[in-house]
Amino acid sequence: MNIRSAVFFVCVLLCAVANAQTQADLNDDACKVYREADKKLNAIYRQLLEQHQDDANFTTRLRRAQSAWLVFQDAEMEAIYPADNKREEYGSIYPMCSCLEQAALVNHRIEQLSGWLTGKEGDACRGSR
Repeated sequence: MNIRSAVFFVCVLLCAVANAQTQADLNDDACKVYREADKKLNAIYRQLLEQHQDDANFTTRLRRAQSAWLVFQDAEMEAIYPADNKREEYGSIYPMCSCLEQAALVNHRIEQLSGWLTGKEGDACRGSR
């Protein structure tokens, strides 16, 4: 995640949790940030599939990459929070922390997929982006 994205993410998070009064409120607000990021990711993914609908080679590989990324996301979260009983091990703050970690992963994936939406001509190393 670049510095601009990180600053934006922190600002969104601070705005989201500014009115929270309890841990439950903080958990809910953080998970809302994650759900919004996930909606944005899905919209960008659908947009890419639509833009490249005539290129079966690309869309097949994009679908494969996205499926692999989803497996990675789950595995990464399990590595970050490996306990079997997460609520017991990490406490009432776990839902908030988990949602924030997932939002960060999703925002990084948004940045990656956005490369196809904002491709620059002339850079031979950008491949299909």
